[in-house]
Amino acid sequence: MAIISLISLWLIPVMIIFILLYATFKKVSTYEAFVEGGKEGIQISFSILPFLVGMLVAITVFRASGALEYFMGLLTPALTLIGFPPEVFPLAFIRPISGTAALGMTTDLVASYGPDSFIGRLASVMQGSTDTTLYVLTVYFGAVGIKKMGDALKVGLLADLVGIIASIVIVTLLFQ
Repeated sequence: MAIISLISLWLIPVMIIFILLYATFKKVSTYEAFVEGGKEGIQISFSILPFLVGMLVAITVFRASGALEYFMGLLTPALTLIGFPPEVFPLAFIRPISGTAALGMTTDLVASYGPDSFIGRLASVMQGSTDTTLYVLTVYFGAVGIKKMGDALKVGLLADLVGIIASIVIVTLLFQ
């Protein structure tokens, strides 16, 4: 185990030194490239800000309106029938939309049911097995001006569905 700790300690500094040496060998002005990258990063931050604010407002309105709770109430009998804990459904639903909201839900589930409970483990695995697809598409595709994102949306949501199903199967097999 000590070798893994040593590697993790030195990996990033070694990579940075390697990149700087390689850039020097290729006669690239590393400082100017670094500064130019920083300027681009700030420009991108400002360009994605409106998309980010819009997405956060939409999520807040959805949760505050009670629509999530109503939707969950309709699905609880079906979820119970297939063995999916209804308490975790809001996480599965909100995770493709917002990472922050999903992290808050995961934190609440772990605090309520415990980290070693089936629900706590399922929430944790689901949090790590899925992505914020709608957030990524809205913010990053919007920032670079991509208008047609239908295929990326389908693939991203399919990947989230596979992550949710895999989470349920793996946690059920390993912990129940």
